[in-house]
Amino acid sequence: MRKPTIEEIEEATREKCPHYFDRETLKFFGQTMKSFKVSDNGDGRFKISAPSFWWKNGKKTFMGVSVRYFNPATNDLEDEET
Repeated sequence: MRKPTIEEIEEATREKCPHYFDRETLKFFGQTMKSFKVSDNGDGRFKISAPSFWWKNGKKTFMGVSVRYFNPATNDLEDEET
């Protein structure tokens, strides 16, 4: 299977994970769709990751990296590597 784009993953997961990529969630974590990287996890799933930020004293501060695993068999985002 070819590596899907983040837009394809967003569309595929819209029903099961409707808030993960919505505008308000992305804004809250200081992310955009372009923030996300997609890589083949080697087990049929795809790792998606993006830097995550929070606002401290009006400044965008790095909090960590958001990581999920897109499973194309279920169109779901999984929290952990299996």
